Amino acid sequence: MFNIDMENIDLEKTYDLIVLGGGPTAIGCAIYAARFAMDVLIVGKTFGGLIATTHLVENYPGITSISGQGLMDMFKDHMDSLQIPYISDEIRSIEKLEDHFVLHSFFQKFKAYSICIATGSERRKLGISGEEEFAGRGVSYCATCDAPFYKDKVVCVIGGSDSAAKEALFLSQNTKKVYIIYRGEEIRAEPINKKRVYDNNKIEIINKTNIIEIKGDGTVKSVIFDNGKEFEIDGVFIEIGSIPNSDLAKRIGVEINEKGEIIINRKSETNVQGIFAAGDVADAPFKQAITGVSEGVIAAYSAFDYVKEMNIEY
Repeated sequence: MFNIDMENIDLEKTYDLIVLGGGPTAIGCAIYAARFAMDVLIVGKTFGGLIATTHLVENYPGITSISGQGLMDMFKDHMDSLQIPYISDEIRSIEKLEDHFVLHSFFQKFKAYSICIATGSERRKLGISGEEEFAGRGVSYCATCDAPFYKDKVVCVIGGSDSAAKEALFLSQNTKKVYIIYRGEEIRAEPINKKRVYDNNKIEIINKTNIIEIKGDGTVKSVIFDNGKEFEIDGVFIEIGSIPNSDLAKRIGVEINEKGEIIINRKSETNVQGIFAAGDVADAPFKQAITGVSEGVIAAYSAFDYVKEMNIEY
């Protein structure tokens, strides 16, 4: 929780860069912006982002094992060392004026010459009983993050997309057995991944089936199918897509793709001059904390170049 002294935040100031978001991508972007001597402000709904809910992170270079919250505590310490202000708020609209942007929240407004949108995404949920209760205790939305914790155990992947197939293939490297549970007739994976699934003797597909409840005692123990059958399982990986938090960008004319992701180039630029994007809200094919931070850093450098060309004195 942040306790920002709003009396020390100059709402009349035009910041060089305002970063929207509270996850590693947003903080990484702000850290580099501060190192470029930019006047930067972070505005985010919730500090930490999705990764803060992860039980353990063991794939961030240089850190063997740490909780998601622990990792974000380290990000916060780094941010605080540079005296980067963070405001817990939600920007509702952005307007473009001649040489700067005005960002409106419910009760206040901020001004900036450039913006980095690092608002991430929300995991699409099943919306069934037990899903929230066992989140992080047998219910996961990231095989890359959590697969090692299910070594020699039995898990299931919910979904029938190519992403679900890849999750199952990845999980099969650690687990004893993987069930793909899909409501359709046949999984919709790309041909090469579909073949890999069918050729993998650790993976079994249960078609035309929905899960209606997740049960357990402290951790997940079983799931209930829509035919009433109870199926014992150690872990449930939900891979039914995610929802990018891109509505704000779309309203100001930033281009998004068919998935709702913000389209960026290798400089993290959008089609709107002065607006950059990074992390899960953007259209990179592989979404991890480390790749998001990389895009955020690139966005900071691109914003630095953009503002420098405006002859703004830091």
